[in-house]
Amino acid sequence: MERNGQSHLKEPLLHAGDGASPAAARVSPRKERTTRKVMFNVRGMSCGSCAVSIETVVAGLKGVESIQVSTLQGQAVVQYSPEETDARTIKEAIEDINFEVDELQEQEIAVCRLRIKGMACTSCSESIERALLMVPGVKKAAVGLALEEAKVHFDPNITSRDLLIEAIEDAGFGADLISYGDDVNKMHLKLEGVSSPEDTKLIQSALETVEGVNNVEWDTLGQTVTVAYDPDVTGPRLLIQRIQDAAQPPKCFNASLYSPPKQREVERHHEIMSYRNQFLWSCLFSVPVFLFAMVLPMLPPSGDWLFYKIYNNMTVGMLLRWLLCSPVQFIIGWRFYVGAYHALKRGYSNMDVLVALGTNAAYFYSVYIIVKALTSDSFEGQDLFETSSMLVSFILLGKYLEVVAKGKTSDALSKLTELAPETAVLLTMDKDGGVISEVEISTQLLQRNDFIKIVPGEKVPVDGVVIKGQSHVNESMITGEARPIAKKPGDKVIGGTVNDNGFIIVKATHVGSETALSQIVQLVEAAQLARAPVQRLADKISRFFVPTVVVAAFLTWLGWFIPGQLHLYPQRWIPKAMDSFELALQFGISVLVVACPCALGLATPTAVMVATGKGASLGVLIKGGNALEKAHKIKTIIFDKTGTLTKGKPSVVQTKTFSKIPLLELCDLTASAEANSEHPLSKAIVEYTKKLREQYGSPSDHMMDSKDFEVHPGAGVSANVEGKLVLVGNKRLMQEFEAPMSSEVEEYMSEMEDLARTCVLVAIDRVICGALAVSDPLKPEAGRVISHLSSMGITSIMVTGDNWATAKSIAKQVGISTVFAEIDPVGKAEKIKDLQTQGLAVAMVGDGVNDSPALAAADVGMAIGAGTDVAIEAADIVLMKSSLVDVITAIDLSRKTLAKIRLNYVWALGYNVLGMPIAAGVLFPFTGIRLPPWLAGACMAASSVSVVCSSLLLQLYKKPLHVEEAPVPAGPGDGGSNLV
Repeated sequence: MERNGQSHLKEPLLHAGDGASPAAARVSPRKERTTRKVMFNVRGMSCGSCAVSIETVVAGLKGVESIQVSTLQGQAVVQYSPEETDARTIKEAIEDINFEVDELQEQEIAVCRLRIKGMACTSCSESIERALLMVPGVKKAAVGLALEEAKVHFDPNITSRDLLIEAIEDAGFGADLISYGDDVNKMHLKLEGVSSPEDTKLIQSALETVEGVNNVEWDTLGQTVTVAYDPDVTGPRLLIQRIQDAAQPPKCFNASLYSPPKQREVERHHEIMSYRNQFLWSCLFSVPVFLFAMVLPMLPPSGDWLFYKIYNNMTVGMLLRWLLCSPVQFIIGWRFYVGAYHALKRGYSNMDVLVALGTNAAYFYSVYIIVKALTSDSFEGQDLFETSSMLVSFILLGKYLEVVAKGKTSDALSKLTELAPETAVLLTMDKDGGVISEVEISTQLLQRNDFIKIVPGEKVPVDGVVIKGQSHVNESMITGEARPIAKKPGDKVIGGTVNDNGFIIVKATHVGSETALSQIVQLVEAAQLARAPVQRLADKISRFFVPTVVVAAFLTWLGWFIPGQLHLYPQRWIPKAMDSFELALQFGISVLVVACPCALGLATPTAVMVATGKGASLGVLIKGGNALEKAHKIKTIIFDKTGTLTKGKPSVVQTKTFSKIPLLELCDLTASAEANSEHPLSKAIVEYTKKLREQYGSPSDHMMDSKDFEVHPGAGVSANVEGKLVLVGNKRLMQEFEAPMSSEVEEYMSEMEDLARTCVLVAIDRVICGALAVSDPLKPEAGRVISHLSSMGITSIMVTGDNWATAKSIAKQVGISTVFAEIDPVGKAEKIKDLQTQGLAVAMVGDGVNDSPALAAADVGMAIGAGTDVAIEAADIVLMKSSLVDVITAIDLSRKTLAKIRLNYVWALGYNVLGMPIAAGVLFPFTGIRLPPWLAGACMAASSVSVVCSSLLLQLYKKPLHVEEAPVPAGPGDGGSNLV
């Protein structure tokens, strides 16, 4: 197995978005289970004969393999073949012999993940969820717009994956299977030496005979095979060995790990490039149309040639605008017609319907103007080709920006998978625990019960148990504990954590999708899918606004056409070269154009664009409109402790001397003794000593000579420094060396414990001369931020993986009354869900990988900018300057932005509401004022301009809270120096 160490096997553990079916895939017969089990609640059984009669009838059904009936429990359990019968048939058979059968209780709920294609907005994800929930047997469906995935829980006794995909396709979207059931543990292999169909059958048979293999899929074109397996039973190295053993001399089969292309990323890149190219092509046509319509006519004599008449009143400018606008309307803008068709087919109206309706009204009215100009030498009218072409161009630009931003939302999953190391050192051990051999292999090839060597500085590849060696492991990304945790034989270690300072041998207990790291990946993914879609106000209004406008336009046309035909109004009202039909048509089109809610599409994105830009300049990175819309509702904020409320790095915060020895000399001796230690507390003491020397003008990097350095696990260190025995550690180390503990020392230690500080004692020649208190200090602005949030009506809660004593002390210092300590990542997400069930909008502020599930589960996740990339990617808002003051800024900016968005809707709809009666001709009989379509289009544009100007006022936003972070000088004190 030496070949396992080759570089082509060094691939990441998980691939977010993998699982696309190959073009020429062959699926083994083991893909579906051959039997299923179902349980019924049967009422009416009174004795054993009733159970016998049920068993006799059901056992006689074709496809039933076994049945067990319990009279006492009133239940029947049936094992059957789904190819020959189903649960409904069995239920009806029991009912036919006069027993009442309650709704069946499934023994299994299948789960599958589907990749969705073609979603553009939240209304799309809602329609897919509705379509899936209408499929019989579907219990739960969650569709993630950002992930472009659906997770469906269904009863395999009633429905199947194919029916789910068919339901999505019927709704007008595409769907591909990502994973099903136990297919999470998959291995992709590239094969060499396979040259015939017989070889393929031979390898497939060899794999299918391995116990624990659930599914085998072949791609005959790419010579790859995908194997889904149960890690409790088998493992990847065994499967590779089976493939190699299947070869019959002289043939030789080789298998290596293979990473298929991430289909989601390929499709997203294609979508981004498609929108970009369509926008550029539309600009190629729209910009000249705009110049010919709005710019050159205002610049005589350079634009005079546009007014040259070709035939009757048909001008050169009209013809050029028509020719240039038509490709934009019908070729580049074709996607809006398709989107509008699918929306109307599903029974609702979205922005595609509005775009198609508005551009068609402007375009075909303009065509009508051209026809009139061609047929009349006195007709004067203004075409609106620039309206339709520029509208399509700007909407394509918005779509392009949207898909680019949306592509960043799922990067957190790939960041999480990168925490696991690519390779691991696999040991072969004898019965006595001695190492026979070692080889470096891909982490993906590790199996349960493997022995792994981990040296200082390396990451732990999988979850396991230490069987040999001692060390400290940094688990802050999983547990939130700031200090590395001591590990000895029998202790558990977590994949993705970092081994600090010792050599350990670990026995793997959880691999693949069962590791804690993989579970966090799945939690983040599930939390993103479970988010309630934000229903855009524009989409809500468009559902009834569009039909209302169409009806109003039609009624306007009828209201002028019928009286005109009946001569109910004077003929002089009809302009020259028009008839009653054309006058009525112009009124109807004016209503349609003036009421077209184009500004509704600008109300939210322009405000979001300005707010996010302003937020970034203030150090608050807001990831789109969803975060802004949710943040203004926040009533509860959950803070992580380590790295969020505190600085996240242990440091000496107080010193105390118990003798006449100068503080600098005490620290010099202590640092010299600790210089050879890799413990984080030792590093904090050495760093403090360097700063102290700088204050005294001494060389900061000078260390005294130390000999006989020895580490006392769980107690401290000892060393001989310039002939003096220096002990640095806790109370246990002092007791081991019989250093007497005075009452003053005991009191100081007790005081530090109450403040949740680690007290490091220093003894010289077995006499305790001083102590150093080490702690993770609070951020200076934490207290004021919590107080200001309270004044805003927001409750603050602290949730941490650290111990209760530290948590309570930190909470007391900042003014937080509600604390949850010793909480793992799953528990943090659960606490958020508990608060959400009470109807509260919850924000989470964190910085570590352990916070990423909670950040994703919260209504709004806020990540500290100095935190891990994973937390930053999982969050909705990133505090770029790592200042807690920006939590207040983010919420306040959100509230101001939502108020601005509401005002934008007032502007957008106000013009339409006032303009519709005028466009319909209400003032025409009394004043002769008529709103022609081109002027109606100008009013529509004016509403858009007002919305943009309103949004631009957000540039004047100011921070509500300012905290000056003046550093506190870390000067020594005689009896003690407080550095907080």
